[in-house]
Amino acid sequence: MKLLVVEDEVSAAAYLRRGLSEEGFALDMAMTGEEASAAVDIYSYDVILLDAMLPVTDGFTLCRRWRASGVTTPILFLTARDDITDRVRGLDLGADDYLVKPYAFEELLARIRVLLRRGPSVAGTAVIEIADLVLDTAQRRVSRFGNVIPLTAREYQLLEYMAHHAGEIVTRTALWEHVWESGMEPDSNVVDVYVRYLRNKLGRDRHVIETVRGMGYILRRQKDSHAAK
Repeated sequence: MKLLVVEDEVSAAAYLRRGLSEEGFALDMAMTGEEASAAVDIYSYDVILLDAMLPVTDGFTLCRRWRASGVTTPILFLTARDDITDRVRGLDLGADDYLVKPYAFEELLARIRVLLRRGPSVAGTAVIEIADLVLDTAQRRVSRFGNVIPLTAREYQLLEYMAHHAGEIVTRTALWEHVWESGMEPDSNVVDVYVRYLRNKLGRDRHVIETVRGMGYILRRQKDSHAAK
């Protein structure tokens, strides 16, 4: 999954980049409101981590503008402003959560996972079950037929994004934009290569990850798999 981190303090930004990258997230970083706005105008994110205290354009203003313009990406305020009026203000402006610094990194990860689970197909549960495939998003563990399947961070992120969109056709462009950092030059077949890695580990029967020629891939739900047989 791809996150936008909006943080102007260099040490805090470096801490988040290191920790979230180690967890396998694709990250874009912005140090000003203007950089953040430009990124949101161009790219699609799964969660935005937003500092309230930014130079020139503060986080509250950004949140208000984004919601007014129709941006629905989950927003988590991550800020030292701990007054109750600030928390209420942030939530009233459309933020989904508000975490005060200093915070435990494990709590931040838990809150990010909650926001990522708010899609209609997986709302309210940390475990995604698709036929005989099970993803435990809290433990970042994947199993099939009860057997745990070791995945790299990139493979897991690719599979989790597809799981959040199970039953839907997911284009290669969407996979690239949500699993790899912005600004990287897209390799012509890198997504296909990683899908092949996943197939080799999950089992190569076509109903696990199916290629839709000229469009992308689809992770079949159980009922879809039966219908296709």
